[in-house]
Amino acid sequence: MKSVLILYYSRGGHTAKIARAMAEHLQSQSIGCDIIHIDQAADIDWQKYDVIALGACVLYGSYHKSVFEFVKQYQQHIKAKPNSFFSVNVVARNPEKRVPENNKYLQKFIELSPWTPQDVKVIAGKVDYPSWRWYDRMMIQLIMKITDGPTDPKAIIDYTDWEDVKVYADHLVSLAD
Repeated sequence: MKSVLILYYSRGGHTAKIARAMAEHLQSQSIGCDIIHIDQAADIDWQKYDVIALGACVLYGSYHKSVFEFVKQYQQHIKAKPNSFFSVNVVARNPEKRVPENNKYLQKFIELSPWTPQDVKVIAGKVDYPSWRWYDRMMIQLIMKITDGPTDPKAIIDYTDWEDVKVYADHLVSLAD
């Protein structure tokens, strides 16, 4: 039986929700899958897994520094297995920005990261103004105004294609073939 490790960094919880959805989908098919926040990754038995995926969200145009620190520390373990990186960002609300080559945030990760993923995926994120701190809300509203996105401070819009998340989870398993 194949086994997948999904590592993630989530700030507001949406990337965690995506990772859980992938794991639940794989587990429903009797495929071994664990999900671990990168802050809890110190005791991973890397040999246990056939495929490793790492996902992270974008905020203010970049990934949290802990994502880069994690990759730097564990890149040898990640590189030793078939691997993938998934970027969760709201700019991917536009279908053309879901194409890895067209997503500047994914391209920025590849440029700045000491690890070059074998496989990549862009997943559209979620706008959740009511749950964000006031200064995050203000900054993101400004960015959205510039990019013709939603600016209503009460808006909660999930752009994630949940069926595509399942397709990506299945794709991860295929990387081990």
